[in-house]
Amino acid sequence: MNIKTLSLAAAIGISMLGPSGSAPASAQDGVSLFKVITVRDEIVIGLSLTELDGIGGARDAGAVAGALATRGELTVWQYAVRKAENGSLQQAPLRRVGLLAHGSLRVEPYLSPLPVIAP
Repeated sequence: MNIKTLSLAAAIGISMLGPSGSAPASAQDGVSLFKVITVRDEIVIGLSLTELDGIGGARDAGAVAGALATRGELTVWQYAVRKAENGSLQQAPLRRVGLLAHGSLRVEPYLSPLPVIAP
């Protein structure tokens, strides 16, 4: 199956693990965000640099799509916007989700203007 035409069949919530820690929004700070888009919906996911290294290849959307195509599934953090204690907005881990490969998926980098909280 071609990676470019690969898609996500489902994003299933696996567990509701609580977020912790904080870091600014960029790959050098430990978390890279990606938008996973299907014909039904889209979600923002976050992978640590360690997780990206573990799936092999570059630390980019192509590596995430390739790992999903090869493995058939990935477990990742779903990210969402929330308010910090001081009232400012931030991108934070919401829950662990399982991504299942299918026929029409797009994975692209997601650049947030908000601080990103590491899981």
